[in-house]
Amino acid sequence: MNTTEHVAIPQSALSGLKVIELGQLIAGPFAAKTLADFGADVIKIEPPGQGDPLRQWRLLHNGTSVWWQVQSRNKKSVVLDLRQPDDRELAKALIADADVVIENFKPGVMEAWGMSYEELSKGNPGLVMLRVSGFGQTGPYRDRPGFAVVAEAMGGIRHLSGEPGRVPVRCGVSLGDTLAALHGVIGILLALQHRNHTVSPEAPKGRGQVVDVALYESVFNCMESLLPEYSAFGAVREPAGSALPGVAPSNAYRCADGQVVIGGNGDSIFKRLMVAIGRDDLAQDPGLSTNAGRVPRVGEIDDAIAAWTATRPVAQVLGVLQAVSVPVGRIYTARDIAEDPHYAARDMLLNVTTPDGLTVQVPGIVPKLSLTPGQVTRLAPALGQDTEAVLGALPSAKSNV
Repeated sequence: MNTTEHVAIPQSALSGLKVIELGQLIAGPFAAKTLADFGADVIKIEPPGQGDPLRQWRLLHNGTSVWWQVQSRNKKSVVLDLRQPDDRELAKALIADADVVIENFKPGVMEAWGMSYEELSKGNPGLVMLRVSGFGQTGPYRDRPGFAVVAEAMGGIRHLSGEPGRVPVRCGVSLGDTLAALHGVIGILLALQHRNHTVSPEAPKGRGQVVDVALYESVFNCMESLLPEYSAFGAVREPAGSALPGVAPSNAYRCADGQVVIGGNGDSIFKRLMVAIGRDDLAQDPGLSTNAGRVPRVGEIDDAIAAWTATRPVAQVLGVLQAVSVPVGRIYTARDIAEDPHYAARDMLLNVTTPDGLTVQVPGIVPKLSLTPGQVTRLAPALGQDTEAVLGALPSAKSNV
């Protein structure tokens, strides 16, 4: 797919939804990107000079991060300096008829600028405001600076990452930001659904509200049994490397030329796995017929699987286990992803060509909708690319840019 040309689509799930993005870097912009993928009109406000710092993060081409083509696709860029009163007034004018505003500043910044929800919603009671921060808009930690790395630590996931007895590791991406962004999108859609049910003469679009998303809570929300097990049994879950504690067998294993992950924790799956690796004795052992019996003997089971995989190449391990319907997979690198036919068949590898001729492959759109699928219809904008057009369309047509 080449998106250098504008692609017309007949229908989009969020067509007509106007979103003003005031955030930068990852969490707020990722939420806005997700809405833009499904047809929302997203206007990204960037500061003059360098714009969103993400433009300069990681690997650059002609001075701009190739990541930018993912995070800011389908958006418009308007340059405003929100530290300046006149530019804040222009931002307020854009928000006056918007459906959604997204910000991920430190709590209190919007209020100091005279842009609290109460202020912004005075003439726009249907406004939905997503506020993403490290610790939320309330509570004793609200004023602390909070990045994803801190949220992942406080949310509980960092303690579980890595090998027992060693310093925890991160997963290699800003997981806390992305989880917060997705929770933010859910919150926006819930708030819009509520708005639809509260239409009245006083609020022709219905009543909006604030969606308060904290990075640490977004991580914590994904921690499964962590808290219930502590509250019920006093059990503090500890890191377990590549295994999944309490579920057996589910682990990563070395092969002769690489590694695989195997999930053999279903009762019938476990039997098929053991037969496939030549361990009929374990397959028929009544003590291993359920997960409850396998967990205390997980070391024995893992050793048996590891001994079998260690002498075989990845391709053979995959072939043998897939043939008997045992969940197994290679551990993908970026190269594996780019060359995988399933990714391609599911439209998860999209080619975009930048104005200077660089073709970049970017992730496709998730989720897949049957009637109103998302589309990449617009390249990530140059800094301020849409300032004149967007501000010129304001009722006052006032722009000092």
